[in-house]
Amino acid sequence: MRIAVTGATGRLGSALVDALADAPFPGPGGPLAWGRREMDLDAPEGVVAMLDRERPEVVLHAAAWTDVDGCAREPELALARNGTATGLLAGACAARGIDLVMVSTNEVFDGTRTDGIGYGPDDEPAPGNPYGVSKLAGERAAAAAFAGTASGGRLGIVRTAWLFGPGEPDFPRKILAAADRAVAAGEPLPAVADEWGTPTYTHDVADAIVELLAEDAHAGIHHVVNGLFATRALWAEYIVGRFGLPVTVQHVAATTWARASVPPRWGVLAATPLPSGEPLRPWPDAMADYAAALERARRQAAGSR
Repeated sequence: MRIAVTGATGRLGSALVDALADAPFPGPGGPLAWGRREMDLDAPEGVVAMLDRERPEVVLHAAAWTDVDGCAREPELALARNGTATGLLAGACAARGIDLVMVSTNEVFDGTRTDGIGYGPDDEPAPGNPYGVSKLAGERAAAAAFAGTASGGRLGIVRTAWLFGPGEPDFPRKILAAADRAVAAGEPLPAVADEWGTPTYTHDVADAIVELLAEDAHAGIHHVVNGLFATRALWAEYIVGRFGLPVTVQHVAATTWARASVPPRWGVLAATPLPSGEPLRPWPDAMADYAAALERARRQAAGSR
């Protein structure tokens, strides 16, 4: 199976490339890793030539503008990058009979529900911020492109949330840096206690998408998140406790910091079953694996100073 990954240098895209390299079905050459040169969200027309030249059977669309505050400041640019560009890619794939699996977000839901139940694929999206609006626009543009197509191409949408893993500083790395500063200053570490979500390891999401592809079960909407949910503050407490840092996490409201974007207060997704029937592991178990890599990185950074 010839598979292309857009956003291949990003946090999730690179995890997808690694996971597919270990899978037998992409062939000995592995996946096609498409970065910005191949799929530029500001000039997406160029991807059409890539589709015709490389002829993938499946495109995993992980490229996106994920700066939620940037999206709030420039909502038209967000719509262009996450909505229009995705629609163009979807139309080109649908016309050629190429399957498309696009990565989306929990922020297509506004997070106002109060029943303690995670959002499922059948819940009606209602974004509460421009990032969510732009990603939902991408979902709908892709669905319209594949609706009634006679080419045989299929669409899959994988929504996930609160991703952590190697790459640019993620929440765990930011918390560790902030905790180090708090320890040095002899101050508590403030963290948001009124936003709930599902911390999710990029490697686990990538493995789940590979499983969906392997079992030919990637069409439709999938919610792929690690088990259990937490607030940012509870997640921060786990991180500083895991690393034995002598700092107290101070639970504060999201309004403590002024932000351009308003994240969903209840950003929890209800995970959909994978073909194996096995759910993704709880996020603390995934964090335990990731913590080893973080510890090595911290030691290397300390040794270079």
